[in-house]
Amino acid sequence: MTLGLWLYTGYAFTQRIETVQRNATEVTSRYTRAQELLATVRAQVLLSSVRVRDALLNPQPEELADNRQQIEASHRIIGMALTDYEPVIDTTGEGVPIDRLLQEVERFHSTSMSVLADAAGKSPAAIRDVLNRYIAPRREAALAISEEIQALNRRAFIQQQSDIAQIHRAAERQSRQELGMALIVGLGTLLLTGTYAGRLEGRLRRQMDRDARMSRELQDTAAKIITAQEEERRTIARELHDEVGQVLTAIRVELDVAQRAIESGKTTVPEDLAEVQTITDGAIRTVRNLSQLLHPAALDDLGLPAAIDASLRGLTRRYQIRAELQQVNLPDRLPREVELAAYRIVQEAITNIGKHSHATHCQVRLTQLTDRLLVEIEDDGVGFIEDLNRPIASRGLGLVSVRERANRLGGTFNILSAPGKGTRVIVSLPERGVLA
Repeated sequence: MTLGLWLYTGYAFTQRIETVQRNATEVTSRYTRAQELLATVRAQVLLSSVRVRDALLNPQPEELADNRQQIEASHRIIGMALTDYEPVIDTTGEGVPIDRLLQEVERFHSTSMSVLADAAGKSPAAIRDVLNRYIAPRREAALAISEEIQALNRRAFIQQQSDIAQIHRAAERQSRQELGMALIVGLGTLLLTGTYAGRLEGRLRRQMDRDARMSRELQDTAAKIITAQEEERRTIARELHDEVGQVLTAIRVELDVAQRAIESGKTTVPEDLAEVQTITDGAIRTVRNLSQLLHPAALDDLGLPAAIDASLRGLTRRYQIRAELQQVNLPDRLPREVELAAYRIVQEAITNIGKHSHATHCQVRLTQLTDRLLVEIEDDGVGFIEDLNRPIASRGLGLVSVRERANRLGGTFNILSAPGKGTRVIVSLPERGVLA
């Protein structure tokens, strides 16, 4: 009986503590995510109102079109944030403010578009009147609902933390009672149970420390791997082009000379030389294709759109997937590290589309915003469920590489996908990438 009570006490205490810690982690993660998404909505609403004001103050066609596109981009970001939003606690009452916020954001966007449609020829007084009468009320209404939802989240988070603390205290109290019963049965049982609980807590703290250290090491390692991969690819591409390519070209020239000699009647085996020429041409094409795969020359010579367009043509040729590239306000050239990161991200995404999505259509959109490059890759394939809690090995190094490339430049990376509804990859890279 003493041994059975000791085992039951230790097992029950461990299960309760693990359940409490798991619930606390889930609530904290959802609260942080919800607050970040609401902050994004607030920032984009404020940014859109500023761009409406700028458009009214400077209603030139080029500036007006640029501000309209930026407002549309902000609206898309708001829509994605609200789509990705999850309440801190699964209650039926929290969905109503979110619906109100979504409706208010749509009204704000519609009002902004209506104001921009009649932006020309207004005096400063008329502009102030339009902003105060139409834009400011819609903006303040959206911000007020966002603040209301944030307040609800904070109250729900605090209440949930209080409930978790009560559960934790109850678990401790019940454990002490059971340990007291074990003490009645025998003092030795109590000592063993206390020792076991202390060791378990120590292992938990050490495991948490190891997990944090491994996470930091993984990020550092991933960044180093990416840098080493790019340098290795550049070196291999240069060697293939300078060494192997020149040798094969020289062989091709010598074979041409030999063929001319054959055709003049000095020998009788032109068919063999023709076959050798064909093999040599194939070898040259293979080297060029390998060089293009390792580091596309089009990226250095022609820029990001040309390199991505070539990759999309390859996707269409290999998998019969209709692919298109859209550019919005893209400058002639971007900083080299931004172009390279964007190209590798698109390359990894379309590779996954070709191998796994079973899609029929793929679209890549490059949008130059005020201070960043927005890269969107969308397909109509089978989709999937993105689970960030899965181990890295099961999630695939491709997505890890994409996420690390974006984080390394100070950008953001998001995946929107659902079974049967395709996949959308959204990457935002600062125009002047800062290496982390």
